[in-house]
Amino acid sequence: MHPYPECYRDEIVETQGNLFSLVADLKPPADVDDFITAYIKSRTRAFIDRADAYLSNLDARELYAYFCQSERYEPKAGGGFPGFAPDWIGRFYAFFQWSQNCTSAEAIEKVPLAFLKSAYRGLHDLDLDLAVRKVAGEVDQHCASL
Repeated sequence: MHPYPECYRDEIVETQGNLFSLVADLKPPADVDDFITAYIKSRTRAFIDRADAYLSNLDARELYAYFCQSERYEPKAGGGFPGFAPDWIGRFYAFFQWSQNCTSAEAIEKVPLAFLKSAYRGLHDLDLDLAVRKVAGEVDQHCASL
């Protein structure tokens, strides 16, 4: 079971990737880790987890503006994120949330950002569905051993 119909998934996945990329490219550089964590755990993302019609149709710039205004988020100064990694991480979390039928806040707890950043080099060349299934399988094995 998925949290919302598959027809919304691809746009939500792509937009979140674009959103994380946009933040990584801000001038002056923003703390991308702080943004990702704040956004993933936000009410804004919780609405998107259920495919809110308005938010799910915003592009990355509009979503960033909405998030900053509605959540009163101000980007912290920080280091950038190299290359395609922010985009891929955004897509990964959105696809993981959908495929695992969990909230985004649960997704970042199950797959911490630090782990995903370190696993990026080994996972980003895989098809996104395969990468998510691989990580989800490892999460399930880890939870079963506890």
